[in-house]
Amino acid sequence: MNIRDNILLRVYLSFGLIVLLAVAVLVRLCDVQFVEGHKWRAMADSLSTKYINIEAARGNIYSVDGSLLATSIPEYELRMDLFAGGIQDKDVFNEKVDSLAFSLSQFFKDKSPKEYSRYLRAARRDSVRYLLIKRKVGYQELKTIRTFPLFNIGKYTGGLIAVQQNKRIRPFKFLAARTIGYKNENVPNGVGLEGAFGEYINGESGKRLVQRISGGVWMPVNDEAEVAPKEGADIISTIDINMQDLVQTALEKQLKISDADYGTVILMEVATGEVRAVANYTRVSEGVYEEQFNYAIGGSQDPGSTFKLASYMALLEDKKVDTNTLVSTGDGTYRVKGHTIKDSHGGIGTVTVMKAFEQSANTAVAKLVNMHYQDDPSQFTDHFYDIHMNERLGLQIPGETKPVIKNPKFKSWNKNLTLPQMAYGYEMLITPLQMLTFYNAVANDGKYIAPLFVKEIRRLGNPIEQYQARVISDRICSEKTIKKLQAMLESVVTKGTGKLMGSPLYRVAGKTGTAQVADGRKGYKGKPSYQASFCGYFPAEKPKYSIIVSINGPKNGYYGATVAGPVFKEIADRIYASDMEMYNNISEHYVGNTINPEAKAGHSKAVKRVYNALGVKALYAAKSDYFNSVDTSNGIVYEEFNLIKGVMPDVNGMGLKDALYLLGNAGLKTRVKGSGKVVSQSIAAGNKIGKGLSVQIDLQ
Repeated sequence: MNIRDNILLRVYLSFGLIVLLAVAVLVRLCDVQFVEGHKWRAMADSLSTKYINIEAARGNIYSVDGSLLATSIPEYELRMDLFAGGIQDKDVFNEKVDSLAFSLSQFFKDKSPKEYSRYLRAARRDSVRYLLIKRKVGYQELKTIRTFPLFNIGKYTGGLIAVQQNKRIRPFKFLAARTIGYKNENVPNGVGLEGAFGEYINGESGKRLVQRISGGVWMPVNDEAEVAPKEGADIISTIDINMQDLVQTALEKQLKISDADYGTVILMEVATGEVRAVANYTRVSEGVYEEQFNYAIGGSQDPGSTFKLASYMALLEDKKVDTNTLVSTGDGTYRVKGHTIKDSHGGIGTVTVMKAFEQSANTAVAKLVNMHYQDDPSQFTDHFYDIHMNERLGLQIPGETKPVIKNPKFKSWNKNLTLPQMAYGYEMLITPLQMLTFYNAVANDGKYIAPLFVKEIRRLGNPIEQYQARVISDRICSEKTIKKLQAMLESVVTKGTGKLMGSPLYRVAGKTGTAQVADGRKGYKGKPSYQASFCGYFPAEKPKYSIIVSINGPKNGYYGATVAGPVFKEIADRIYASDMEMYNNISEHYVGNTINPEAKAGHSKAVKRVYNALGVKALYAAKSDYFNSVDTSNGIVYEEFNLIKGVMPDVNGMGLKDALYLLGNAGLKTRVKGSGKVVSQSIAAGNKIGKGLSVQIDLQ
């Protein structure tokens, strides 16, 4: 063989070996991919593990009276690992799967036992390792399900996998919904208290080890590889759930009566600044209102006549006027360059400042402010800047709009118009809560405090953070001016536009407000829309609560007294009726050695318990279980009653329950006539009796 043939032979041999090797590799690849593919994929999946976060249960939100406003309850998604350690044996599975199917069918009542059995067996045949059983299962339901056949072998060895998901609920549903707030995937930071105190409520997430199984599903491995989450802290809010219910009901009713677009009410405790209730309603359809926006803290508008109190505060504090200073309202108009200010009810002639405030005369306050401050308007506006009315209140919940109170440095300041317009509540933006806070300061003898929504944060029942009222300004004006402002507010209710809010039982102080609302770029042109409001406090002699009611876009009337006033009055009347601390005029009556109240004869412990609760000292002659009473001039003496077998007991003076108990124990058949306490019995006490004997008792 020559060299050429030798080389070719070697080449062909090498090429043939390469082809054979390639074919072998290809065959093996096909075998791995198609014949043994399931095996190797399962193995690869079983070797893939990772840690995932376990969501912590969020803390609870409570009302000031302990009612639960928001809480997290666990919900579980139930799945089954059909090849778990305890049921890998085919015989174990087949022996108990029908019993499990029957238990699931009886419990959930959504499929027949046969359907459940077929479902489980088919999944077993298909080697499913993360089979869905049921979603949205409660904790008590889970406890029962864990006792079912197969599942009771062990938490994971029995195949049951419970994936916890925390569900946030509000037990009182729509009460204080905007204040409580919410947190979801669209609003990850949350709103209201849920968002503001998220760092406390959210808790700390845990870790769980999971492995990937067939189909790319991740399945929990075991509890040993789990780091438990840390539950969030609890929030104690200032909301009173009964007052919240009252406020929302009163507002919704009046919105429907006045056919308004929306409205808000805020109820605050004067001394502490604690907000007891906040209601916000928006019309979503004809006669239907829902909470959609927190107007109380985010709805800034011209306040209208309620701001006149601040204007008169400046005038009185600077000694420009006094309450008896005379001012002319003329024919109810006051002309400034480019604009005419009008009184809705026409002129009231020349009146005192007190009378002008009572009747809410726009012309009077505009004329006084313009006349005394036109040469130095900063002197007027500085009063509000000095007490920080131009700043946010720094609330504990997000969403507060910054107030706009102009001064001469503003570009929009009109030297002819802005000052008189501000005097009666225009050319400014103030939220209802900001306006209420100012009135609350007047009720609080001048102390200007920021409203509180949260009193305390607790973890495991122990306080970790407590909040007190933050003082914005120690005194908004002099004590002398405060007393005059308080008298003016009372006079509005007793003699002026707020008469409808008065009560013969307690004194009210407040101010009505009616403001025309600007319509965006259109301003005040076109069909007018109004805001009716009333802001005040009660009882005026010792203020405990302050309230603001603001209703926008009413169609049936628009004056503050007739639209917002009824809401204020209903809330104030109901609170006064339920708060005994406000009954200052009830005289105390001391009782000397009088006769004790008589009680029915009967069970001694029950009578003693009632008397002890009432603070009544009675004379007890014996310690038996039952006794009769004897009326005396110094009280009630209770004599021992002994039940003797075979002898008719004395049940005179007893209530029906005690009498039937004793007669039944004596073996008697009792007929009853009348109601009240026993006055006679057909068998006299002390007579011998036998079982089954009939006796009639008369009650009255």
